[in-house]
Amino acid sequence: MADTATHKAHLWVDADACPVPIREILFRAAQRVGARLTLIANQPIRTPPSPLIDTVQVGSGFDVADDEIVRRVASGDLVITSDIPLAAEVIDRGAHVLSPRGEEQTRENIRARLQMRDFMETLRSSGIHTGGPPSLSATDRKRFADALDRYLAH
Repeated sequence: MADTATHKAHLWVDADACPVPIREILFRAAQRVGARLTLIANQPIRTPPSPLIDTVQVGSGFDVADDEIVRRVASGDLVITSDIPLAAEVIDRGAHVLSPRGEEQTRENIRARLQMRDFMETLRSSGIHTGGPPSLSATDRKRFADALDRYLAH
């Protein structure tokens, strides 16, 4: 990921769908490196007391939290989300994206992921059951923590 030395990166979390174990990794990492962490959600989110960690509760509605993240994100920031359209928007604004499973979304791979998402949505709308994502595993949590550490080390 890009050098963030000139801009102290801010970590943004699409918190409504972010698994609690991933939030806990983020809380510890923000405290460890002194990074600002903001969780944006439609509902109240519990956070540890810290001047580095805050939450923004937005109104309910389709994409309200996503729109708030897009509005606030700056180039070089990191957004934690599994929402592919949101990832594409913040990448276009120069931000970095990491999924809660530790997958980096980039300019190089986001279009293919958007196409796959649209394809799966088409299958579901035609009545084909595609299943949901598997539950978050210990391997996923480790992959996320390792990817986050790599980002924060820059």
